[in-house]
Amino acid sequence: MAGKSESFLKLYGYDLLLGSIAAFYVFAAPYTKVEESFNVQAMHDILFHRHHLEKYDHFDFPGVVPRTFIGAFFVSILASPVVAAMSFAHLPKIYSLHVVRLVLGCITLFTLRFLREQIRKKFGYQVEAFFVILTASQFHMLFYCTRPLPNVFAFCLVNLAYGFLLKGSFYAALRCLIFSTIIFRCDILLLLAPFGLQLLLTKSISLWKAMKCMETVVFCIGLTLLVDSVMWKRLLWPELEVFWFNSVLNRSSEWGTHPFHWYFTSALPRSLLASYPLFVLGVLLDRRISFYILPALSFVLLYSKLPHKELRFIISSIPIFNLSAAVAASRLYNNRRKRFWNLLYIGLLGLILGSVGCTLIFFMASYENYPSGYALKALHGNMLNNLNEVHVHIDTFSAINGISRFGENDYPWRYSKEEGISLEEFQNQNFTFLLNEHSDIKGFKCLFTVNGFSRVRLQSRFPPISLAKEPKVFVHGSIRNAEIMDRSWPQCNAIS
Repeated sequence: MAGKSESFLKLYGYDLLLGSIAAFYVFAAPYTKVEESFNVQAMHDILFHRHHLEKYDHFDFPGVVPRTFIGAFFVSILASPVVAAMSFAHLPKIYSLHVVRLVLGCITLFTLRFLREQIRKKFGYQVEAFFVILTASQFHMLFYCTRPLPNVFAFCLVNLAYGFLLKGSFYAALRCLIFSTIIFRCDILLLLAPFGLQLLLTKSISLWKAMKCMETVVFCIGLTLLVDSVMWKRLLWPELEVFWFNSVLNRSSEWGTHPFHWYFTSALPRSLLASYPLFVLGVLLDRRISFYILPALSFVLLYSKLPHKELRFIISSIPIFNLSAAVAASRLYNNRRKRFWNLLYIGLLGLILGSVGCTLIFFMASYENYPSGYALKALHGNMLNNLNEVHVHIDTFSAINGISRFGENDYPWRYSKEEGISLEEFQNQNFTFLLNEHSDIKGFKCLFTVNGFSRVRLQSRFPPISLAKEPKVFVHGSIRNAEIMDRSWPQCNAIS
């Protein structure tokens, strides 16, 4: 029995470690934000509305640019048996959000396992172990891996591509990147181009055989045209429209800009933590690493030319930087008995401990980053025995900071995300409750408020870092509703 347990842990121990961390993030911070909105609502509608397209959220709230349904379909199909069982048991829909996120996490970690296996075959068990340690000590990759962002669907295919690259299956790697670019994120072209160019220059592939990848291009374009034209009810290739909007029109800069160096001075240090200095050392210590690092580095450099920058845009590069860092960590470990190397090894341990500390801070901040999700949950909890129809208005701030259709209850609850209503107009509307970012609305009484993350604050006492919170979402009740006014509420005091 002990032998079987040891064998199981040897085979799946790393998966259990990474999976446990990712699952913890799902249950601790289940709600989603605006970046995930399309795929979250799409998965909800596929699971609960099925073929009734007229009920789908994207027709009412299409977003700035259209996105593909292919990823949402794939996750929903895998999650559907469990979601169906939950619906049969009349469990709240929020548990279905847990399920789809866990399914996506399993898909992501499966692709990471494939990459890890190729790392083990190419660089050895020890490098694989450090790869897992560094990944587990970081926050962003495991936090994001269950979040239904287009970047995460693309990330899965990039993991497969790098796994095939390590395996020597270069054409399979190219096909994965082509699929990712055409279906999920057109910006993966910035990785595909240097990736393919390097393979051609090193004569790893021939130009003629590479041209055969056009079959994959045609297949992917046909697939997205077929699926998304049906779902959007117009002829559509979503990522072509995204490319035109972001790259040709450069409209993405309307959502904020950062300087050229931002990925290297902010995003990568935060996402890589200990791996950031180590990946540079890995390139210097093992000449094989350059072949794998150069496309990822080129990807980040090319992306830096675009003014609008977000950490999630370059999440696909993190595993390969971790590989380089793991090679460096392994070398430091092997030479730790030598005096100079021992100092470096102690520094490595300090970096990993520092990474764990930073990850805890990042998690605590992220936990407080979904105030409207907690506000709606608290409102539902306070109205458990209500039998009268309840109309809830969700303002734009609340809609993008934690609320999705998975968080909604069935009758007697009714929800509206109607935009363009001024604060003065609410008293003339038939809303029972408002979730709003404003504390004072005529015709309504503030029942309670939910705090959210504001900033990191340094302090002279222990712990030296604390998280400052401030009221983010105010829940108001109509003063015309006697039942609500007769209940006991915390007023405008925060409940979390």
